[in-house]
Amino acid sequence: MMMTPQLSWHIVLQLAGKELRSLWRDRLLLVFVLWAFSGAIYTAATAMPDRLVSAPIAVVDEDQTVLSQRLISAFYPPDFLTPDLISLGEMDAGLDTGHYSFVLDIPPGFQRDLVAGRRPALQLNVDATQMRQSFVGTGYVQSMIQLELQEFEQGERTAAASPVELAVRMRFNPTLNSAWFSGVMEVINMVTMLSIILAGAALIREREHGTLEHLLVMPIRPVEIMLAKVLSMGAVVLLASLLSLRIMVQGVLEMPIGGALALFMLAVALHLFATTSMGIFMGTVARSMPQLALLIILVLLPLQMLSGGATPRESMPEAVRTLMLLAPTTHFVSLAQAVLYRGAGLSIAWPNLLALTAIGATFFIAALARFRRSLAL
Repeated sequence: MMMTPQLSWHIVLQLAGKELRSLWRDRLLLVFVLWAFSGAIYTAATAMPDRLVSAPIAVVDEDQTVLSQRLISAFYPPDFLTPDLISLGEMDAGLDTGHYSFVLDIPPGFQRDLVAGRRPALQLNVDATQMRQSFVGTGYVQSMIQLELQEFEQGERTAAASPVELAVRMRFNPTLNSAWFSGVMEVINMVTMLSIILAGAALIREREHGTLEHLLVMPIRPVEIMLAKVLSMGAVVLLASLLSLRIMVQGVLEMPIGGALALFMLAVALHLFATTSMGIFMGTVARSMPQLALLIILVLLPLQMLSGGATPRESMPEAVRTLMLLAPTTHFVSLAQAVLYRGAGLSIAWPNLLALTAIGATFFIAALARFRRSLAL
């Protein structure tokens, strides 16, 4: 009876070391990894603030009254730059050139009409090409004008009495700092993207350099070659994600981590088991680096956009939610948010860990079967 040769972990570790040395010599890819877990994290967390910062605004004051001066003085740093007083003819040019994001037009007779009990209109012109700033800034302007008008009419700023007192408690993010959410989600996205890219690129690099044929004439099994790539590239991303959480998220962004970091890193390892297998599978389908890049784009965008990190899963169609349960990113994002934001423990995270293990094993078996068939061609 023919015996199946046992798996040699000594060979696997030697091949893994070869993969790490090959990555070290690829300085461009190495710089990309460093940027992905440092500069990209900081940029994603700070590039889209949840509040206005020095928004340029101008005012066309056709009323020239005490009330119009009060409205102009309501806009001040750091939310807005000091308002520029411009003429009506300069308004369109300032918006067309992008010099101003907001232009408030106070019509003549505005104070007189307000005192007389009429309902005068103010015109706010907004540069809507800057969508986030225009959306947030419009609300700012409306609120500030309402407060100033209320104080002008009543002599004080008083809020209308409510029959119910609403006590708001902000859990898990008391300062409503969007950088906390953006930073962690970018780490999660980079773990997925880099693991697929590194594993797929490692296989393509072997084929382009001709070293894969050299390995095949040696007493090395395909499963050992694949395990070496999974372990080596997974270890690189695992270490990079840990350092990114410690240095960038906790250090630079000053985000507190609610749960056990060890539990999250266990989830990262299981997630990498699945995504590196996906990368190797794509590496067997693609025949060159450009083909691999196009294939990764087709797969990576749905994984990241439909996993629940960009938009809530509850807002997606039922068919999409059911289909995305087969993707490792869905369970990884859910677990990461529960552990890092809400401090969840193993009693809550174990279903996601079990799902990641099953999905990873499925992807590994499928990638290994495809890898064997590609070697036989």
